[in-house]
Amino acid sequence: MSAPLIPYIEIEPLRLLGPQTFELFGKAISIPELSIKPFGALVALGVWLGSEAIKRSAKRVGMNQETLGSFVVAVLVGGFVGGHVFDTLFYYPEKALNDPLSLLRIWDGQSSFGGFLGAFLGALYWKLKHRQKMLPFADIVASGFPLGWVFGRMGCSVAHDHPGRLSDAWFAVQYPGGGRFDLGLYEMLLTIPLAAAFWILAKKPRKPGFYLGVMCTAYAPVRFLLDFLRVQPGDVLPADARYFGLTPAQWGSMLLLGVGLYFLRHASKSSETLDRVVAPEPKLDEAEARA
Repeated sequence: MSAPLIPYIEIEPLRLLGPQTFELFGKAISIPELSIKPFGALVALGVWLGSEAIKRSAKRVGMNQETLGSFVVAVLVGGFVGGHVFDTLFYYPEKALNDPLSLLRIWDGQSSFGGFLGAFLGALYWKLKHRQKMLPFADIVASGFPLGWVFGRMGCSVAHDHPGRLSDAWFAVQYPGGGRFDLGLYEMLLTIPLAAAFWILAKKPRKPGFYLGVMCTAYAPVRFLLDFLRVQPGDVLPADARYFGLTPAQWGSMLLLGVGLYFLRHASKSSETLDRVVAPEPKLDEAEARA
């Protein structure tokens, strides 16, 4: 009989200050604890590393860094807002009904597919505002996304915030109360090869839509299958909502696969690589400008 081999490791936050209470002018003043939590630190590291990888790819194809920066901001804001709204509406609909303001607390829960949808809406807003092609910038962002995702899911694995069903499999984690699948850990491990492949592939310009297509078609089936390992109804832990037997992420995975295949087809038909699509127009000198 097998038994879980992966230990359940808890990393304590790095406390910087507090909690403290002191008296000022006869009144008690309380300072809450200020600390660096492993989850937040790893997510922040992932955002930074992913951004650096995106900048690296953009420089290689001659993309304007300032324009790219505005696109990344729009995608990040849309992603975090969309991730929370989707999470609340589809995973905890009763919370949205009982407390509509919960939709505004973006720090209280995130959904991957809600983040993808929000990122798309943020990119679409950017396109309409700046009147520029969206695909080249989206594809460059996709080229660095897996690297950031590895560290984001690493944060999930140390926080153990994606427990799956009970299991005695050797690759389960020794959760308190019994071995369980740790979906954040598995997704992190499965994303590492994709991040490494993109790092190598970025050395040469690719056709627009290539990275988006590969990323979507690689992630969709993995996530669809992993969600079968999630906590099931009737467990002592709360189970995700199901719609016709599937989680919201599984329905999203089917849609994402279609999106990925569309972009792969688009890339296969394109006659230009990213460096040709985003190359700045040659500047005219003063004499030519007058002419």
